[in-house]
Amino acid sequence: MTVPCAQRQQMSNGSSITQFLLLPFADMWELQLCHFWLFLGISLAALLGNGLIITSTACDQHLHTPMYFFLLNLSLLDLGSISTTVPKSMANSLWDTRAISYSSCAAQAFFFLFFIIAEFYLLTVMSYNRYVAICKPLQYGTLLSSRACVHMAAAAWGTGFLNALLHTANTFSLLLCRGNAVEQFFCEIPPILKLSCSDSCLREVGILVLGTCFSFGCFVFIVESCVQIFRAMLRIPSEQGCDKAFSTCLPHLIVVSLFVSTAVFTYLKPPSMSSPLLDLVVSVLYSVMPPVVNPLIYSLRNQELKDAVRKLLTGCVSAGIHCLLSSTKGSQCRS
Repeated sequence: MTVPCAQRQQMSNGSSITQFLLLPFADMWELQLCHFWLFLGISLAALLGNGLIITSTACDQHLHTPMYFFLLNLSLLDLGSISTTVPKSMANSLWDTRAISYSSCAAQAFFFLFFIIAEFYLLTVMSYNRYVAICKPLQYGTLLSSRACVHMAAAAWGTGFLNALLHTANTFSLLLCRGNAVEQFFCEIPPILKLSCSDSCLREVGILVLGTCFSFGCFVFIVESCVQIFRAMLRIPSEQGCDKAFSTCLPHLIVVSLFVSTAVFTYLKPPSMSSPLLDLVVSVLYSVMPPVVNPLIYSLRNQELKDAVRKLLTGCVSAGIHCLLSSTKGSQCRS
């Protein structure tokens, strides 16, 4: 079968793509500089918040429980996701460029999907942990033993890895013949699919829809777990039960709802609702903000974690003062 000349030209153009052009936040240099400093502040806040949670959880023996083990994994995933998307966007704004190489784009799409999918499944596991702790306390040690926690966390990481590998391999095997301008500030599957002229892109759309349906099932499980927790807490004849129910479920529901609603809007919205500015704002909500907000939500009303962070900071300050005093006396400071 002969291939039409126009189609051969498209195939030639699609196979010769060596780089993509990302969507800039602004055209003016001053606004690009503001974007750089804004993202730098967000990155440092995410690094500080998640870093404190990871260090405190790892160092404090009192926090070696299933809840804090899952929280440590969540912080690791948050650091991974924001490190995948933000640094390249900052560098592009600083150097006034939009380019990203083909291989870097594929790697960015893979790692972002890996971290974000694993995080969603980990949030489901954390919801199950709360449900067992409150509704089935006598079975908590059996259902959430150390081995079971490791297996559940590994399952979340493994599911994210396999899903990301499937989506990335399938997407970047498509024929791209509609230019190389990605309508997003980082490489993501839906904007890249718009560049494809291959009929096999329907396969990737089907995979996205299937994955969304499965994620919706996890979301229903999270909501149902919170409903059961509310029922159990409201049986306590005091205001303490109601307050604990809200403090236990409401922050988790806020995180999951923001996560799911923005991601579903991005991946399943009709083409008529597509807008570069709207897509940019929504993508920031689910790719940049969670790593900053999660440490606040999960630690703000957690007294044990706040005490551990305070102890860690106090120890660091004391060690710094001791080091400074020792250096003024001429002796070396030992760690």
